Amino acid sequence: MYQVEDRHWWYRGMETITRALLDRFVNNSNLKILDAGCGTGAAMTTYLAEYGMVTGVDLYPQALDFCRKRNAPRLARASVLDLPFASSSFDLVTSFDVLYERAVRSEASALREFFRVLTPKGHLLLRLPAYDWLRGQHDKSVHTNRRYTKGLVKELLEQSGFIVEHLSYANTFLFPLAVAKRLGERVFPPKDFQSDLALNAGVFNTVLKYILASEAPIAAHIGLPFGLSVVAVGRK
Repeated sequence: MYQVEDRHWWYRGMETITRALLDRFVNNSNLKILDAGCGTGAAMTTYLAEYGMVTGVDLYPQALDFCRKRNAPRLARASVLDLPFASSSFDLVTSFDVLYERAVRSEASALREFFRVLTPKGHLLLRLPAYDWLRGQHDKSVHTNRRYTKGLVKELLEQSGFIVEHLSYANTFLFPLAVAKRLGERVFPPKDFQSDLALNAGVFNTVLKYILASEAPIAAHIGLPFGLSVVAVGRK
């Protein structure tokens, strides 16, 4: 992640989609933000910082070491199941592709923690991988527990107390290529388990980034009917 997330087409395209969602539903530049499961820190030290003061939390010390290389000033090592922050501490919680991991024993418990640390009317921006039938070698590499549908995400958010303001799929335009790749893996399994991030798009990186980024206005407004990811905005 640390090696590729500054330039990889998927991260750059998802940044554009995330900005569109934040601009529509949050629209503030003086927020207290928690990036729950901040990984190696690219989001929290770049575009999220434009919306306010960002604190990153991650379970893995290696991830936090990479965050420090990015000069992230506010970090904590903790599980999303037990956040070391007082109630009503943050205006915005972001969680990008975290709750699906096997290390998160209960998404509902994590969502209740997000709800607890949010201020009244604070927002949660959530992104998760879509469709369990799309499991592939990538999921083995990143320890996927399960993948999601819009309906399941809506149910989990509402059960945790959130008002669901927006739901959409994302990475729709490239969906047929992804399906072909995942189904192909079942016929011709690769010898080594590798994350999709290990694939070098080469000269197509910029083209793929613009294809994904072009979904942003649709995903943030009317929503997309299917895709490789689910994005959601919830309000406390």
